[in-house]
Amino acid sequence: MTNSSSPQPSSPQPPAPESSRAAHPWLRLMRLDKPIGTYLLLWPTLWALWFASAGRPSVANLLIFCLGVIVMRAAGCVINDYADRHVDGDVERTRLRPLPSGEVRPSTALALFFALLLIALVLVLLTNKLTIMLAFGGAAAATLYPFLKRFTHWPQLGLGIAWAWSTPMAFAAHNNTLAPQLWVIFAAVTFWTIAFDTYYAMVDREDDLLIGIKSTAILFGRYDLLIIALLQLAVLLLMGVAGVLFGRGPMYFSALAVAAAYFINQHLVSRGRDREACFKAFLSNHRVGMVIFIGLAADYMINP
Repeated sequence: MTNSSSPQPSSPQPPAPESSRAAHPWLRLMRLDKPIGTYLLLWPTLWALWFASAGRPSVANLLIFCLGVIVMRAAGCVINDYADRHVDGDVERTRLRPLPSGEVRPSTALALFFALLLIALVLVLLTNKLTIMLAFGGAAAATLYPFLKRFTHWPQLGLGIAWAWSTPMAFAAHNNTLAPQLWVIFAAVTFWTIAFDTYYAMVDREDDLLIGIKSTAILFGRYDLLIIALLQLAVLLLMGVAGVLFGRGPMYFSALAVAAAYFINQHLVSRGRDREACFKAFLSNHRVGMVIFIGLAADYMINP
């Protein structure tokens, strides 16, 4: 699995630059004008809350975690763009982002990042000591992830851990303890994130090779779609195990079957490795997360 074996897109059409000039630069820096990342973080957070509370999360925890998703996703985008400020200008899709375009100064971006972390801290202080302790680990994972792509081909693993960190936090917030079963969900979320972010990295693979940015899309090379499929299979198996461990019923497992259908469709769409097709496959994961949550919530309503 080397860079040299990376396939070329069948119809190389560079993705349109991220402009959205109508939005304020700070909003674009936090990606509040592009909610897909928020959705992708929200769904596994809701999975964890529903599993942890047997389908009855408190209103307080629901508000804290939903707001936390928005704030931490925004913080992650800001620190990511700060880390990439010297290379985003060389990538077609990102050259018009606020930092490379000069709309926002790096010092301002850092100040915004720490302000968002402060807001997240205020939110987590409304929970309990165990959740607060875990929150520092989550903040560290979110901060370190953007810098991993300089040193390893596995930045997607770092993102996966940061993405899955809401799982132990949800269990801690509801139960003030960490049930061993939660780590099955944690692993599933991590593998799912690696899979969908590899699709995302495939969009920029040619640019990343030129500027020296590392990713699983580059590491996997010609085996990219095969490894994504294996990761997605692992996600379904782990979520199935979680369903058994938490006593879930037909509605939940039916939702996993629908998620499997979405995964298959992603492969059919992206089999030519066209940039736009890979991006569509990435976006489809919003529906995967949503379908699993709907099935989980419905199952708990029918079978508390």
